[in-house]
Amino acid sequence: MVRPKKRHVAARFGDGHIRLVEQDVPELKPGTVLVKVGASLVSPGTELGSWRTLADWLKKPNDSGPNPFGYSNAGTVIEVTKGAAEEFEVGQRVACLGGGYALHTDYAVMPHNLCAALPDEVTFAQGSYAMLAATALHQLRRADLNFGENFCVVGLGLLGQICAQLHQLNGQYVIGWDTIPFRTELARKWGIDATATVGVEDEVAVTNEFTRGRGLDGGVLAFGGDGNSALKSLGQCMKMAPDGHCMGVITVVGNPTFQYSSHESRGMTNIDIRRASRTGFGYHDEHWEFGPAYPPTVMRWTTRTNLELCMRLIGEGRLNVDALTTHTVPFQTIEQDMVAALADPDGILGVVFVPPAS
Repeated sequence: MVRPKKRHVAARFGDGHIRLVEQDVPELKPGTVLVKVGASLVSPGTELGSWRTLADWLKKPNDSGPNPFGYSNAGTVIEVTKGAAEEFEVGQRVACLGGGYALHTDYAVMPHNLCAALPDEVTFAQGSYAMLAATALHQLRRADLNFGENFCVVGLGLLGQICAQLHQLNGQYVIGWDTIPFRTELARKWGIDATATVGVEDEVAVTNEFTRGRGLDGGVLAFGGDGNSALKSLGQCMKMAPDGHCMGVITVVGNPTFQYSSHESRGMTNIDIRRASRTGFGYHDEHWEFGPAYPPTVMRWTTRTNLELCMRLIGEGRLNVDALTTHTVPFQTIEQDMVAALADPDGILGVVFVPPAS
């Protein structure tokens, strides 16, 4: 196949519209592969602010943009450079992740260590969950909980839903909170242990009943914006030591803002808060991304190996990402389809963009 010189990339504009723009295909350098993209997944919190934010722009447009976006896709390798040929070959199907690389586009130039082979049974749409699945898996490792313990996911967007599924796979009992009823309903459909719709139900009371009065062993904040109220409520649900201090681990994978010191007087001094907003070791290490892998005996779980495991779990049917996809949008109709979808921003969860096959 002749290497394409131009590509199309989805970009957001200040009027709330998503349109295609044309770019030069980046130059290939050692350690990269050229991928013909079959599908890409939108991560609205990171890429757009939120679906509500984009819908508001339709009503109150500004003159910003175009801003190409995206960091998670899947497709077929059509060219391999030196440094990547030992692992990948032309015609191989791969999942890809990485800001600035795995865009919503028809052609992506990828560092080889930010790619993983797709099992035969995994579709491009499923493989496009690469970034969020690997991030959720790294979060699980950071939480470091034990079998049978209680866990709460605060924020049932895409990332939160995947965190919930992985923690259930890991042997935790999981409850999920969200302010949007559609999201708690969707989580119940795929089989989460319990949910609480914040603002409709008393999430603290529901959670304390769920843990049978033993409290939560851990939780994750998986949303953006003001997190003080959520942190306070989560603290009221954590397991309590005899001295009146709550204990456990709270991980943070979204981008909530909170003042932890404001909660110390309420007995949260023994809570371990751990940031986990990454896909694993190696990501953003350019030498690793384009070069040799870390020795597996000393670095077993990297971004690459987390991604490989996620694709295996999807292929084995243990991680259900199909349940999270609410919209599949062809490139050819991307602008009008997204305007139609944004009429109900709370009814959107997983959006997969599909470039033309040829």
